[in-house]
Amino acid sequence: MKRRDFMQMSGLGLSAIMMPSVPVIGSTVAAEHLLDPWMDATSKKKLTEIALNAARSKGATYTDVRIGRYLQQFLYTREKQVQNIVNAESYGIGIRVIANGTWGFSATSDVTPDGIAKCAATAVEIAKANSKFQKEPVELAAQKGVGEQTWKTPLKKNAFEIPVQQKIDLMLNVSGAALDNGASFVASNLFFVNEQKYFASSDGSFIDQDIHRIWPTFTVTVTDKATGKFKTRDALSSPMGMGYEYLDGIASEKIAGPNGLIGYRNSYDMVEDAVLAAKQAKEKISAKSVEPGKYDLVLDPNHLGLTIHESVGHPTELDRVLGYEANYAGTSFATLDKWQSKNFAYGSKLVNIVADKTQANTLGAVGYDDEGVPCKEWDIIKDGILVNYQATRDQVKILGEKESHGCCYADNWSSVQFQRMPNISLKAGTEKRSVLDMIKGVEKGIYIVGRGSYSIDQQRYNFQFGGQVFYEIKNGEITGMLEDVAYQSNTQEFWNSCAQLCDKDDYRTFGSFFDGKGQPSQISAVSHGCATTRFNGVNVINTGRKI
Repeated sequence: MKRRDFMQMSGLGLSAIMMPSVPVIGSTVAAEHLLDPWMDATSKKKLTEIALNAARSKGATYTDVRIGRYLQQFLYTREKQVQNIVNAESYGIGIRVIANGTWGFSATSDVTPDGIAKCAATAVEIAKANSKFQKEPVELAAQKGVGEQTWKTPLKKNAFEIPVQQKIDLMLNVSGAALDNGASFVASNLFFVNEQKYFASSDGSFIDQDIHRIWPTFTVTVTDKATGKFKTRDALSSPMGMGYEYLDGIASEKIAGPNGLIGYRNSYDMVEDAVLAAKQAKEKISAKSVEPGKYDLVLDPNHLGLTIHESVGHPTELDRVLGYEANYAGTSFATLDKWQSKNFAYGSKLVNIVADKTQANTLGAVGYDDEGVPCKEWDIIKDGILVNYQATRDQVKILGEKESHGCCYADNWSSVQFQRMPNISLKAGTEKRSVLDMIKGVEKGIYIVGRGSYSIDQQRYNFQFGGQVFYEIKNGEITGMLEDVAYQSNTQEFWNSCAQLCDKDDYRTFGSFFDGKGQPSQISAVSHGCATTRFNGVNVINTGRKI
């Protein structure tokens, strides 16, 4: 059974199933087809008006319509060979309605007047059928129609306009640079996504958006034939809401770190990072294994972003808090009573975490969400206290608010939109402080960079995180590389150990390009910004020792 057909039959059946690691949505097409022009805004508006009128005539009291064209290009290389090039396109319309106080949804690839009218009628039929089981009617926060609006990712270079050969040449140069510096194996990937979405609602909104995302990444492996050991180091890139200009490697966007490490912000030199990765993977083979115990941790943004995602982003999704989302990675310890107390210390007073979909160049940056709500910024944790969650139009009444947070999203025209994580970021410190300044104040610690293996429980509370590279800190200086490092804590204990933050000059974003949620599963892309941050007295274990 096709996913779209299942959705038409099940209406609201969303919770969780496993997601493929690199999901491709749509049918394969030639690369040049990705540049074909789409229909103009006037034509799209006329088609959405057919849906709005058809749904209203069948008894819908509210309707929103999304016409979507979704483009993907994924490229894969291994050492000096091209492994695969995938070009995909998906095109259709999704219609969501409220009838008899209940949601209904239907979607179709038949984007003709007859196909659209039939789809709208089906959505209303599903809503009326669902209403037999609805205990309370859906109540939407008021949303004034915004009329005709457009929003585009501010691009300097459209990645889909860059010749495939130029992209492959870059990837092979990455492989060559890593191999020349001691790598045994190199696997590289380039991911490009373009969402062309037209939204219309019975509130009076007609919104045209053109959204671009990019993610260059690789894994370098070094083997030691004498011992049989091997070590890897992944790219320190971050997926971004940008065009191909991200790969220009502008020098002014680099942030120098200790021991030759480089932080990247709004640009990325893939070849330069591959050279460093090969050297560090080789160094990891002979690195000292960590002694378990309590350490002060200095966490780079490319690492800490994942911890933010798992221990703050997911547990403050209101549907998890309420138990509506449970199958896909659990519910949340951050229950309503903690928020209602107005004094739940999620973290130390230095912890200020905001949600937003407005920060430039981030994965979550759009003008309007998939309910037509203008995007904004709001506090999640302020001075360490839990002050809010992430909510959509039909959820904010639970929080006593009258305005949606604007964080509703569907990964495709065939998917029903629901609450998805906006960008969740830790504000940088207000005092001038560099990474080297922070390290000077650490007597016994570990500096951690990059995303590694991790686990977290079903309430987003107890967790364990690894990384890519680890450096021992003694008496304010880095003394050498460590291996077999992971730290264990619980969310509240960890964030309350936050002791120092670098300032805005060190602020960078980490990103999740394929974040899964829901049932049937959907993906979304989200960024997490922060500066390098210090956490005191965190428990570190040795992952290489046998028990």
